Amino acid sequence: MRPLLLFFCAASLAAASGPLRVVVAQDGSGDFPTIQRAVDHALDNARADRGRLIIEIRPGTYKERVILPKDMLNVTFRGSDAKTTIITSDMSAKVAGGTFLSATVTIYGDGFEAENITFENTFGQGSQAVALTIYSDGAVLRQCRFLGWQDTLDAAYGRQYYVDSYISGAIDFIFGNAAAVFDHCEIRSVGPGYVTAQSRVLPDGPQGYVFQHCRLTAEPGVKNIPLGRPWRNYSRVVYLDCWMGDHIAPAGWSNWGKPEAEKTTFYAEFNSEGPGANPSARVPWAKHLTESEANKFRPEVFLRGEDNWNPAAVHF
Repeated sequence: MRPLLLFFCAASLAAASGPLRVVVAQDGSGDFPTIQRAVDHALDNARADRGRLIIEIRPGTYKERVILPKDMLNVTFRGSDAKTTIITSDMSAKVAGGTFLSATVTIYGDGFEAENITFENTFGQGSQAVALTIYSDGAVLRQCRFLGWQDTLDAAYGRQYYVDSYISGAIDFIFGNAAAVFDHCEIRSVGPGYVTAQSRVLPDGPQGYVFQHCRLTAEPGVKNIPLGRPWRNYSRVVYLDCWMGDHIAPAGWSNWGKPEAEKTTFYAEFNSEGPGANPSARVPWAKHLTESEANKFRPEVFLRGEDNWNPAAVHF
């Protein structure tokens, strides 16, 4: 009963002093020994009218699968160093019964934030195996790492902002149908495959992936990697001011064996640099943006929405 007593003491203090804060520590020095335990016991306190719940996760390798339900709004997972604060599992889609059931961490609640956390799926080759699935609108993830092989990061729904983070994988390792901006991130190809498989389904949908000031790198020997392929025919992916290594395929993009998608996708670049930036060799159906066109995809514009959200103004 001790963790529960500590938690409700913290909750009463939070009502008077600001956000509710709880500590997860494997050695028993915190309020809870696992992240899921903290989420489960905080359920009644993490409502829209009760402010933010901050779950401070002390260094450790947390071998657990975590689900944050939809009615838990404005929750923060905060570590001190992503390299020492790791949430990991080895669940594959084959064992779980589907890609969307394989995630190490699944986030449904809006307003989610994460800082200095590694989200990892160690299954490896042979199946989809998701590290993080996130349906949260208004999500901000800063200085995090996302590690996997196939389908590492499912940026599935809502507006999402990733900054100063590291994402690695091989096959379609950033996929889904969110409106997501990746700002000053390293995108690391660790094997043959495709960087993105974005899945916008409507021609006027607000979804899409934007990579701004990112570095696209690869493990030695990895070559001929397309920037994306259309999981759905209205797939939209844009690279702005990115540095691209020589592992990027000269053609840039794949139609995934669907010639009809060439007429409906929106694949574009602006001011790409590095040995993988090769505008003259790109597929003819990809777009090369002007500066004014590119500015429509900056995070403060692309993610604005009807509530004028500016993710760059979010302070942890």
